[in-house]
Amino acid sequence: MKAIRNLLLATALALAAATHAQPVVLSGVKFDDANDVRGSRLQLNGAGLRYKAVFKVYAAGLYLPKKAASPEEVLAMPGAKRISITMLREIDSSEFGKMFSRGMEDNMDKSAFSRLVPGVLRMSQIFSDHKKLNPGELFTIDWVPGTGTVVTVKGVQQGEPFKEPEFFNALLRIWLGPNPADWKLKDALLGRPA
Repeated sequence: MKAIRNLLLATALALAAATHAQPVVLSGVKFDDANDVRGSRLQLNGAGLRYKAVFKVYAAGLYLPKKAASPEEVLAMPGAKRISITMLREIDSSEFGKMFSRGMEDNMDKSAFSRLVPGVLRMSQIFSDHKKLNPGELFTIDWVPGTGTVVTVKGVQQGEPFKEPEFFNALLRIWLGPNPADWKLKDALLGRPA
């Protein structure tokens, strides 16, 4: 009887581990259940699609040190964080940079936004320099404690990190703020069922 119980327990644990370790696949984009950001192991909090009208624009995944169900928890959480975005359609990069700026501005008070204007302009320039983003191309935005916000486009780090901690949170508010880019995507990143 004890051997059967141990076997059942081992089987249940193996099934739980196998189920937990499954990546999320959205429109052909795979989000692993965990990611490493400069030595910090992060877990996928949630992933979803950004729509513009009826068109899929990109797939995004949010990685955190531990699960969080609210924007406040995500923003207050210490440690490394990552937002990973894979394009699903071609988009003009300068337009994408403007959407980032607008998304930040729409989710902050004016005085907080004005303090971040140099970083916002630099972020817009990063995307303008790439001319366009094509389907399948990936960029990540990482918060690395002690380093800052690191932007990587197509596998290449883009200049020096943004040092201000509030800059990363301002970027996250594009998706998690009171006026998110896409409400369904906000829910998906927070791990809420559709």
